[in-house]
Amino acid sequence: MRLRALLENDALGLRLLGGEDELDRGVRGVMTTDLKDPSRYLSGGELVLTGLAWRHSAEDSEPFVRILAGAGVAGLAAGEAEMGDIPDDLAAACSRHRLPLFAVNESVAFATITEYVVRQVSGERAGDLAAVVDRHRRLMTSGPAGGGPEVVLDLLGSDLDLHAWVLSPTGRQIAGAGDELPASVSATLAGEHLAATRTGRRGPHRATLGGTTYSLFPIRNTGRGAAPASRDVRESVLSDWLLAVEADAGDWPAARLDLLQGVTQLIAVERDRREAARTVRRRLAQEVLELVQTGAAPAEIAARLRVAAPVLLPGLGTAPHWQVVVARVDWDQESTGQPGSAATAIEAGPVAQSLLEEILVDPTAPGPDSSDRIAVAHTGDEAIALVPLPAVPADPDTKDAKTTDEGLHADALLSSVRDPLSAGLADDGRLTLGVSAAVSSAEGLRGALEEARHARRVAAARPGRVCAAGHHELASHVLLLPFVPDDVRRAFTARLLDPLRDYDRRHRAELIPTLEAFLDCDGSWTRCATRLHLHVNTLRYRVGRIEQLTGRDLSRLEDKLDFFLALRMS
Repeated sequence: MRLRALLENDALGLRLLGGEDELDRGVRGVMTTDLKDPSRYLSGGELVLTGLAWRHSAEDSEPFVRILAGAGVAGLAAGEAEMGDIPDDLAAACSRHRLPLFAVNESVAFATITEYVVRQVSGERAGDLAAVVDRHRRLMTSGPAGGGPEVVLDLLGSDLDLHAWVLSPTGRQIAGAGDELPASVSATLAGEHLAATRTGRRGPHRATLGGTTYSLFPIRNTGRGAAPASRDVRESVLSDWLLAVEADAGDWPAARLDLLQGVTQLIAVERDRREAARTVRRRLAQEVLELVQTGAAPAEIAARLRVAAPVLLPGLGTAPHWQVVVARVDWDQESTGQPGSAATAIEAGPVAQSLLEEILVDPTAPGPDSSDRIAVAHTGDEAIALVPLPAVPADPDTKDAKTTDEGLHADALLSSVRDPLSAGLADDGRLTLGVSAAVSSAEGLRGALEEARHARRVAAARPGRVCAAGHHELASHVLLLPFVPDDVRRAFTARLLDPLRDYDRRHRAELIPTLEAFLDCDGSWTRCATRLHLHVNTLRYRVGRIEQLTGRDLSRLEDKLDFFLALRMS
């Protein structure tokens, strides 16, 4: 806005005392001060409001005005409430420095002027940004990506002073302008957004972390694979991106909210582009999966893998090893994803596919989209990923090729995404995931698929909303425990552990923690006493009490094993 606009609004009660030739200066904001030197708070273009408390004598006006002029402020408005008429020395100083000077009637609050200027400036900035966004939208929809969502986020920062980030449903930062959000903050914001979406609340949602308020805008998938608006929200909640803005949108005018909605639609175009780019990788995975499941000859599967390898790992000189990851999302079909809606059958396969693609993204991988090395298909309610692991040339002595890393580990895949996904699954959904060992040939792929499926079933037998199991667990007691019937579990653990729990409850003796530590230390008295910060004699007394209460002997392997299994099943 221009300075002269302030004189056109009678409600502001402003009188121009000098600087009529400078009224076309632009105003970028408002700053109220009674400091002698407010320079540290000025960035240029402000209308400065002052009650003149800084002025103790006529000599104070010249340095004050010189500081304002040097900072490039647009104008000065002095209140008449304190001194009545504006001092001549202040008017003279403003005239020397060509700084427009206004008098503010004592009946007008500075807050009234501030609110008016902020509203005008914000509206103009929003209009300017809307025009830029509209140009960028046409560019992105008619040709190349035009820089992606970072360009729009830069515009939000430069034109509206809004810091914003595009996040995936797991909290992974897809784009941002300026500093990155800490991973813990991103994950928490994603969880807040998913939880609010599951309750049926309309965006933007607001979340406050560490004293900072963020507004969370959903970025809907608008491509051909998007779920119809009338379908269950659970079909899209775990795949839609979100825009996190460091601001409280609760008191924004409708024009600014509409602008941000337009920004999300623009970013959705980029989302659709990336979805389209995944089509080739998904088709490759689907073709390999169908060959494996129909029992095709290894030579035919190997030929398909040779086609897939250059697409997933461009420039690779040797055939990679492969891992298979199986994921499944199960929803309670008796409930609905949206309040007031009828129960509908949910297509879980596409949801699991999109989610598995997100979980498998390697944040350290080079390139604009680190999911380029992931091929995920879906069949029924399952999603199945074919993950290449680069292989180094075979050792001349052993003739064995080795992978350049140890591959994917089930627990590591879920460590950073468990909390936000649990919020999206709420109390009626579950995600279970199984990971195979690495294989180096087409012959091993069918076994890897079965291994991953078996590991997923082990994960499904565990409690919790988000569970995973890996191939290494299929050769231990962990494989057996989930399939023990619940009534057998309860009877077995109660017989061994209930006497100890009752004793701990009455005497605070900590027998259960002592038993766990003793077994974890392989029955070593010295190591266990050190871990528990106890004297060995105290430890011997506790173990003796455990044996007395249960009738077992912790020097016998069979009894140690029974206690170990009871603790694992409890």
